[in-house]
Amino acid sequence: MSSSVGWVIVNEHGKQMLALVTGGAGFIGSHIVERLLADGNRVRVLDDFSTGNRENLPELEGLEIITGDVGNFESVRKNMEDVDVVFHEAAVASVPRTISDPLGSQKTNYQGTLNALEAARQCGVRRVVFAASAAAYGDDPELPKREDMPPKPLSPYAVDKLASEYACQVYYCLHGLETVSLRYFNVFGPRQDPSSPYSGVISVFADKLINKEQPTIFGDGGQTRDFVYVADVVEANIKAATEKTAPGNTINIASGISVSLNDLLRTMCAICDSEFSPVYVEERQGDIRHSSANIDKAIDVLRWEPAVKLDVGLVSLLQRLGYEP
Repeated sequence: MSSSVGWVIVNEHGKQMLALVTGGAGFIGSHIVERLLADGNRVRVLDDFSTGNRENLPELEGLEIITGDVGNFESVRKNMEDVDVVFHEAAVASVPRTISDPLGSQKTNYQGTLNALEAARQCGVRRVVFAASAAAYGDDPELPKREDMPPKPLSPYAVDKLASEYACQVYYCLHGLETVSLRYFNVFGPRQDPSSPYSGVISVFADKLINKEQPTIFGDGGQTRDFVYVADVVEANIKAATEKTAPGNTINIASGISVSLNDLLRTMCAICDSEFSPVYVEERQGDIRHSSANIDKAIDVLRWEPAVKLDVGLVSLLQRLGYEP
């Protein structure tokens, strides 16, 4: 699929538009910010920096950084002024944390989305692209996951993300606000924080291997995941913000290929010339067993499909972390 290289939003008055990226200092959000700026767009970041890192954000002209909480409507409403497109990435991304603190996490994960949608409606925003999650599918044994399958959330995180999808659909149908929900599967790439035990498994494995330590696998390692490189996820967001057929849709963003955690670690060990010797511990509550996506809708609606293969993305990530083959 063709890449949306050099995408710049221009409004009906011929002026450069403004994109708001909530959670813009985080892993995926910062990559979206970087892409938007590289393409010549103006960008406003709204982040409370509870997990985001200012070092993830480039010091470039056209970037405005606001410290604020998406769970606070007045903060969101104030910073929605003059915005044309919203990339809503802010979230408590840890399933275990939402289990231990469901009330606190829903303030960001669901209330934050509702705040963004209502503020966008009041301010006349054209389109909102929402970071949904494959967690909505739960542990239904049917594979691959399709967008028309009944949801089966197994954690407060999944419930919040699914409720946010429904809110997006309501605002699209009731108010004409263009909304697109992208159900991310397992995104990996630079800037994931390996220090968190709930970070993406690839970043945790990579950090252990670079430091000559034994990686830990929760469960028996037979669980499968569908990994997609962050640059491909950024491209999907750009497509979601620009394609005329995108509004009103919920769309899987994944590679369409699943791999077990054991095989994933074996591949990474081979790249690093390390011995495969993981430490197996008890599986985590709320984790699903198997996951793989059908990406036909992304291809048809967004004209998007992943360009970076898993092994290529792994080599790129490991090299950025300091591994030298």
